[in-house]
Amino acid sequence: MLAFDRDQHRRVGHHCSLPAPAEDDISRTLAMLIEGEAAAVGPRQSAETFGFSKSRYYQIRKAFQIHGAKALASHKRGPKRQYRRTQEVTRQVIRHRFLDPDATAEVIAQKIRQTGLTISTRSVERVIEDFGLQKKTSSLLSAT
Repeated sequence: MLAFDRDQHRRVGHHCSLPAPAEDDISRTLAMLIEGEAAAVGPRQSAETFGFSKSRYYQIRKAFQIHGAKALASHKRGPKRQYRRTQEVTRQVIRHRFLDPDATAEVIAQKIRQTGLTISTRSVERVIEDFGLQKKTSSLLSAT
């Protein structure tokens, strides 16, 4: 009988053990699937042992059946691209900043929203900051 020792991150059998790095999520998840499908404990107990819910266990199992071991790798969560600050919105912020250098981020955001694009004032501030389009400060003007 094989078992997975979560504390030491190793598969343990009658006569030997196979260590796995602690950060290796694929080995840990695969061990859960093997234990849930091949051992007498079943999917629910196996999922609990490895810190997953029963429904998550079945999601992982389905992904494994379709895509194999590569489906067991952890993926970056959250948006994969900027869906608010698109290239068009960024161009519009820069355009409005050059047309009226004294306009505040709030005014620029309002003008862009009037054209039908979605943008927050904070996103406009970020674009202005990223491209170095801040207004000149009075201390710099007085020094020249």
